[in-house]
Amino acid sequence: MHAAKLLIPTLAILAACSDPAAKSLAQPALPAPTERVVPSSVAAMKSSFAPVVRKAAPAVVNVGSKRIVRQRVDPFWEMFSGGAPRERVAQSLGSGAIVRADGVILTNNHNIEGAEEITVQLADKREFPAKVLLADPRSDLAVLKIDVGAEKLPTIAIDDRGDLEVGDLVLAIGNPFGVGQTVTNGIISGTARSNTGITDYGFFIQTDAAINPGNSGGPLVDMDGDLIGVNTAIFSRSGTSSGVGFAIPAATARQVIGAALGGEHVLVRPWLGAKTQTVTADIARSLGMAAPRGAIVSDVWPGGPAQRGGIEQGDIIVAIGGQPVSDAGAVTYQFGALRNGETVPVTLLRDGKERTVTVRAQPPAATPARDDKVIQGSNPLQGATVANLSPAVADQLGIDPFAGRGVVIVQVGQGAAARVSLKPGDIVRAVNGREIRAVGDLAAPLAAKVRVWQLTIERDGKVITAQFRA
Repeated sequence: MHAAKLLIPTLAILAACSDPAAKSLAQPALPAPTERVVPSSVAAMKSSFAPVVRKAAPAVVNVGSKRIVRQRVDPFWEMFSGGAPRERVAQSLGSGAIVRADGVILTNNHNIEGAEEITVQLADKREFPAKVLLADPRSDLAVLKIDVGAEKLPTIAIDDRGDLEVGDLVLAIGNPFGVGQTVTNGIISGTARSNTGITDYGFFIQTDAAINPGNSGGPLVDMDGDLIGVNTAIFSRSGTSSGVGFAIPAATARQVIGAALGGEHVLVRPWLGAKTQTVTADIARSLGMAAPRGAIVSDVWPGGPAQRGGIEQGDIIVAIGGQPVSDAGAVTYQFGALRNGETVPVTLLRDGKERTVTVRAQPPAATPARDDKVIQGSNPLQGATVANLSPAVADQLGIDPFAGRGVVIVQVGQGAAARVSLKPGDIVRAVNGREIRAVGDLAAPLAAKVRVWQLTIERDGKVITAQFRA
């Protein structure tokens, strides 16, 4: 079983599930809230969730994966074993949901990442090999396909209306710790959680329904038995449920599924072309705002969607498509949930006055051209694949597209680059003191015959200069 990842005291990645039908991902006006009714008698308190489980559980599956992990042993003993690293098979067990009757399944990306073999076990215990249609690390979702011939499998419906309220009853279904299909109940504890540290792209539903390792990819369902979220993470100091779990919203799941069923292997989301910062209490006070809300625009990409739509540096984005924006993470999520080519009204505060502009959703700009190059020769970048930094490349790697011109590492293979711990997303700023602004700038400094290499790398906004002996 794949143990849950633990972050900041312990955020454990866990998630998954979704449906087929491809709806518009536009931001429609929210429907009138459904009337909620509290239990009115002892008999009502003793009601059962069994009908909900009977509807949803048949579409919930187990997702198992295997990958080969190569480990180096002590260098002394390697002399007697021929120097070959030891290999072991790492296994992971999570959950998923059938979203189309012909065997299309949604699960967490971390359940299958790096897997050489993926197996799906249905609720009736039958097992099938699975292939990956699309994996999206940014949302931590992946779409799988199993071959069931002409058979029609049970599916789960996806409810992405967006009318969830704190206090709504929910069920989490999955396979925690590999014990078998399990159901837990709770309520929605919060919505629109965007500052969780789980992924750089998220807008999570929070629930107190027990979620544990192995629940990854299982559905969070409402009282209609419909999927409203994909269980993906927990906040815990022990690695087990402490009543703070997070699920990926159904709208995100539908977007990933739609891309996979449309034949895409990579999900390209719209990009606003503006760098934003959450309006804090201090910022709100300095701007004379009654209360902090929205995200302030600190930079605008020339010729990008924001600039063409009339958004300027210093504007405060307070709503997108009529949906209030609470922070910078909400801007990324709400604009990214649109379809490329779609137009959306964006509400701004400028000079203390509210105004609305129209912005057309478009994919990140792919200029300058990538010019991918695998570095060879005797140098610290050997084995790395580099490309020119553009918004499209930055979006792919989850780094800041406003980092300026430069060359970014997009992949690290066998060679010196791996040995000196370079990784995708590192921006090469200088080699032996020579500034690097494009892939072509690497040729001359890497061809030099030197005893000591000096490499300047920018990683997560920090610039590091290190020396390596040839």
